[in-house]
Amino acid sequence: MMLREGQIAAVRNFEVTQELTVNITAHPVGAKQFLEGQTLRALNYPALNGEAKEGETVRFDCSPLQKNLGTGGFALVTALCGRLPADVLPTHGGHIMKARYTPSQYMVSAVEEQESPFHEQMRQAENLQGMPVVGIDLHSQLPAVIAGIRQENPQAKIVYVYTDGGALPAFFSRNISTLREKGWLDAVITAGQSFGGDLEAINTFSGLLAARQVQKADIAIMGQGPGNAGSGTPYGYSGFDLGAFLTQAALGGGKAICALRMSAADLRSRHQGISHHSLRILSGFTPVPLTVPLPEFTDEGEGQKPLLTSDFTQVVESQVKQISSRHRVQKCSTIGLYQALSHCPVRLSTMRRSLDEDAAPFLAAAVAGRLAAQML
Repeated sequence: MMLREGQIAAVRNFEVTQELTVNITAHPVGAKQFLEGQTLRALNYPALNGEAKEGETVRFDCSPLQKNLGTGGFALVTALCGRLPADVLPTHGGHIMKARYTPSQYMVSAVEEQESPFHEQMRQAENLQGMPVVGIDLHSQLPAVIAGIRQENPQAKIVYVYTDGGALPAFFSRNISTLREKGWLDAVITAGQSFGGDLEAINTFSGLLAARQVQKADIAIMGQGPGNAGSGTPYGYSGFDLGAFLTQAALGGGKAICALRMSAADLRSRHQGISHHSLRILSGFTPVPLTVPLPEFTDEGEGQKPLLTSDFTQVVESQVKQISSRHRVQKCSTIGLYQALSHCPVRLSTMRRSLDEDAAPFLAAAVAGRLAAQML
């Protein structure tokens, strides 16, 4: 950690987060970065630390800034200095800890536990009853999947089961806040060590059961929050667990759908066409057949036209052969989806590329949503 203290110069309040402008007032002896007198942005979670106010002093961690992480454009507040937040305990006598045994562990009332008003429903819940479950590798695919669902069935009730591969607090996701605000997403269930959803679940499959039985979802989308981790090694990425989660969904009575991670603009060869992430999960680590939507691209939208080139098409066709013997690869037209994505209420961005710069990842996610809606 790189801890600093600073005085809050300005506060910008969002629904569940605060964006602070902080003037550094203290740094450790020997520090070479983030020194007294400098100004930076910091993110505060009132649910963890209490509400910060202008003029107060806060302690924060600067290490995400030092490493220039893609989703880490903020220092993170760890504590208010000189004032303790009010005591807050979960409703219904909940006692499940998330981010367990860390200094920021967060006690919640889990949907399954005995004191929960939903305990009896969850005690009897054993099957997803044919609910389509769309699995995503990256959090940036979430709005695109929803756009595809809405294009096909605007009335479908959509619940996001947020896994713990990326950011643990769902508070961090501005996509979630905006999608909820605009009525595109009905509920969020945080599973495993993640927290901050409408409901808390102890594990991912239990979260899917809660989506179906408690939230009465028509379709569940399942995936990690922002801030995925990767290492450039074959299996060292946080989205790898998606194979296990989709297997649970399939064996548990759901219609498991894997949204392909695709790109025509990524400079890394392992992510060109169908990403090696999707290929590795589907070719060897999902022991049950899944439905895999394969987009049939059209010339709608300037960003989609490069996807019609023979080079890109040939790459994808050769990659599909690696998974077609194990899974149900289903071609799905992108007609109308580029326009639907263009009207998404959040800014579409993956690996810092927009829809116009790299349409493939968003269209691949959108057809997964479209196919899920067709399965209702």
